[in-house]
Amino acid sequence: MTPGPLAGIRILEVGHILAGPYATMLLSDLGAEVTKIESAGGDLSRQVSDAYFASINRGKRSVRIDLNTPAGQERLGELAADAHALLVNLKPSAIQRLGLTYEALRKWNERLVCVALTGFGLEAGDKPAFDYVIQAATGVAALTGDPAGPPTLPGYSSVDNSAGLAAALGLLAQIISGRGGQVDVSLRDVMLSQLNYRASAYLNEGVEPRRLPFGAHSYYVPAQLFPTALGYLALFVTHDGFWKSFAGEAGIAGFATMSERAQRRDEVLELVAGALAGDTAAGWEERLRPLGVPAAAVRTLPEALAATPEMIINAGGFRLVGSPIRVDGYEPEYGPPPRLGEHGR
Repeated sequence: MTPGPLAGIRILEVGHILAGPYATMLLSDLGAEVTKIESAGGDLSRQVSDAYFASINRGKRSVRIDLNTPAGQERLGELAADAHALLVNLKPSAIQRLGLTYEALRKWNERLVCVALTGFGLEAGDKPAFDYVIQAATGVAALTGDPAGPPTLPGYSSVDNSAGLAAALGLLAQIISGRGGQVDVSLRDVMLSQLNYRASAYLNEGVEPRRLPFGAHSYYVPAQLFPTALGYLALFVTHDGFWKSFAGEAGIAGFATMSERAQRRDEVLELVAGALAGDTAAGWEERLRPLGVPAAAVRTLPEALAATPEMIINAGGFRLVGSPIRVDGYEPEYGPPPRLGEHGR
């Protein structure tokens, strides 16, 4: 079997719950050897449930080390001497106190890449930073939900997962550079970055972002959720070719250009909603997909998983969603999540 693209890369992980472990799991799926350094109590996600822990820790190794002791610090150094990278997901004071920075570990390995994944930055102090807090602090919650209702949070950990992806990217970029060093990734900065075009519109054009009904896009029309005869349909018309195909199928005349549709948003949405009420969400999806029009019926997670069985993998008896990264000629070997301290020395 072809080895993974990260075969031979050794990564250490110190952290809890989601963002850091998700980052290193993606790297493990690509062939890296990931070793979790855990305290006596282990990663806090072990306390949530076995399935939760498995979902972000499959295929890793686990060693128990008390980093508060001289012996633990010595063992950390030994592991760092043989590693390519260390990814830490703790509050800044703990990262500094436990010597989990490049400055502290470079004596063991000048080429070690140290990634600090924190709420607001390694030098920004210990302000509480959790997924929901960052969503609130960066404008994500204010942008989500019906304009007539309260701010809303997405139904999954969007901040932690996004920050994990950014941390994995930063880690690999510094390894490729051939230089050791400190990489600093914060949850706050990642989410501000993901608000790219919203932030640009405000900073350059003074356009303050606002919520629109049914999650409508601020410019593209129609691009939102619509009720149908049964269920909701996500319709995303981003250019005039899509509109021509959709309008022909829906029996709607006029509004040929995006600028016209944007200027007459309410008229367009009324006509589209009326047309879509004539069939079910599943029916419209079936009709529009062959035309190349971006549209999908709103599904539950169980329905989405049932529709994509190829994404379900087995990792030590746990049925999980597999890696989203496909590499030609490589098939990941999804190992089980490690027992606490399973791999000892």
